[in-house]
Amino acid sequence: MTPREDENRRLLRARDAMDRHYAEPLDVAAIARVAHVSPAHFSRRFKAVFGETPHRYLQRRRIERSMALLRDTATPVTEVAITVGFTSLGTFGRTFRDIVGTSPTDYRARADSPAVPGCVARAWMRPAS
Repeated sequence: MTPREDENRRLLRARDAMDRHYAEPLDVAAIARVAHVSPAHFSRRFKAVFGETPHRYLQRRRIERSMALLRDTATPVTEVAITVGFTSLGTFGRTFRDIVGTSPTDYRARADSPAVPGCVARAWMRPAS
């Protein structure tokens, strides 16, 4: 295995840890320890390999999960925000709007629209990068 392959595997392990623990308080230093690199090196390499910063990846992961909760449950927006790992409703709303393009409340109302083919719904509901 080449050094680059080894590093990529460690980055994948770190990303998998973020996917598993997205609702917990996570910081770059903790995730960098999973990859066995310094926080600064981890941030640079993560962005180079995955195309976004670790923080943005974690935010997007949390928003993806919140979209499912808003779409499939009647859980209040504040509880959804806490469930997916946000500690501030304002930050949740701003991040949701930045990624999805609408507020969580408007998204939930739009998600209740008539049934369409699954492929169309998935393309429509996919968060913007």
